[in-house]
Amino acid sequence: MRRQVLTGTAGVISLVALWEGYKLLAPDDGVVVAGMTVLPRANDVAMPHLWDMAARAAAPVTSAPGADPLWLAVGQAAAFTLGVAAVGWVIGVTVGLLTATLMQRFRTAESALLPWVVLSQTVPLIALAPLVRRWGSQLEIGAFAWQDWMSVAVIASYLAFFPVSVGALRGLSSPDAVHVDLLRSYGVGWWRTYSTLRLPAAVPHLLPAVRLAAANAVVGAVVAEVSIGLRGGIGRMIVEFGASASADPAKQWSPIAGAVVVGLVAAGVCVLLSRALDRYRVSEVS
Repeated sequence: MRRQVLTGTAGVISLVALWEGYKLLAPDDGVVVAGMTVLPRANDVAMPHLWDMAARAAAPVTSAPGADPLWLAVGQAAAFTLGVAAVGWVIGVTVGLLTATLMQRFRTAESALLPWVVLSQTVPLIALAPLVRRWGSQLEIGAFAWQDWMSVAVIASYLAFFPVSVGALRGLSSPDAVHVDLLRSYGVGWWRTYSTLRLPAAVPHLLPAVRLAAANAVVGAVVAEVSIGLRGGIGRMIVEFGASASADPAKQWSPIAGAVVVGLVAAGVCVLLSRALDRYRVSEVS
């Protein structure tokens, strides 16, 4: 654990050194070759100093009296996006695991569904998010009213289910044939074989897929917030602050940092989940 903390800290320090080193050495207008910019600009508008970003995060969001500090506004937006992404992650993991179970149980289902599972990830989210919002707004079930955040959660689950379905399918198919035959010779049914053999064997394959699904859910939530214009989340804040980047360049980096924190929190939760399932990870290699 200590080694992981030290490695993570060294990575952050290296990123800080890389940012400030590039800003110190690179030309303000970037590196241009044959009229094409191959390295980004290093001026204060495009790349503010990290200490300027920190100072701006401590200042109020606007000059209006009583305005909240920028870090607090970003934290609230990040918490909103994290909650929506968590809902999408749970839906995606559930749908992915059920899809993998169906494909493992019936080989015909695998041949029919797996190509569509792969093909689903080629659809651009920018085009899909408004469609999901419009379809959801047409749902009428009693007093139930579809909310915009639900559309964002659906988009997040759309990205999250893919790695889970593929990873779980590989894991559920990983037990040795001799073990499956042994349970079959004892007359053990499919469900008990699934719960006592296949599902525990799938954990080493499933945990990396779940971590990837968490990252995908965060990305899907941020992109969907931008696509449908959902207010209150980190994605919408990035767009709004980016519009005033030339006048207040350090401000736009705070929601970007907030999005990074959301991704780290999601990954951290998955690490805690993997710790709880350590006893099933005997087949993993350090």
